[in-house]
Amino acid sequence: MFVQSNSKLAAYRQSWLRNDPGEFIVEIKRRLNISGTSVLGVFGTCTENFVFVPPDISDETLKDLEVSLDVTGVRISVGGSSVVGSLIGGNSNGVVVAGFILERELRKIRKYTRAARLSGGLNASGNLILSNDNAALVHPDLPDKAVGMIQKALGVDVRKGTIGGLKTVGMAGIATNKGVLVHPKTTTNEIAVLEELFNLPVDIGTVNFGSHLVGSGILANSKGYVAGEDTTGPEITRIEDALGYE
Repeated sequence: MFVQSNSKLAAYRQSWLRNDPGEFIVEIKRRLNISGTSVLGVFGTCTENFVFVPPDISDETLKDLEVSLDVTGVRISVGGSSVVGSLIGGNSNGVVVAGFILERELRKIRKYTRAARLSGGLNASGNLILSNDNAALVHPDLPDKAVGMIQKALGVDVRKGTIGGLKTVGMAGIATNKGVLVHPKTTTNEIAVLEELFNLPVDIGTVNFGSHLVGSGILANSKGYVAGEDTTGPEITRIEDALGYE
């Protein structure tokens, strides 16, 4: 049985209003760092229900992520590594993890969601998969057997492709169920493929003061997002527009 995400997670998400203890306020953070770095998508990954982060993340940062994304936080490593975002990719139906994950780590993830291993030379799943709950774009050099496994694990249509000429599509883009934001050098043809695949608007942008690898600097789902602390105001505006936040 999977652990269910709860949008009203525990009282620590809420702080009492000073003059009226009968009401709650929640602090939503849109910029933060994980373990001292602004590349959030390297160290974490999220779905509609969960955010997976390294074991050494502080309680305060984990709380901020849970509140801002409206998810349950899960501390995890993959093969002992803390670059969780690079090694796990998925959606609300399940996740795909690097093949060298330890059995105890895999068992922990499976308490929360379905999980499948990606074996072979290309196995940094978070770098290789751009997905939401309806579709996924993957590294063009993945073997067909691996593509079939990803399709089964995530329960969506999967196609091979590039973003801005980059094969590591999970780092070059970020997709929610409302929109897609990608590398600023993404071509017209690549955007057309993404729009057809995801059936969503696709926009280009940057994160963390000009980084083209938007997937490396943002954690997002349809309920909210968090970007690295170096992200500028104009970049935040583009993120919000592209990913469909009102």
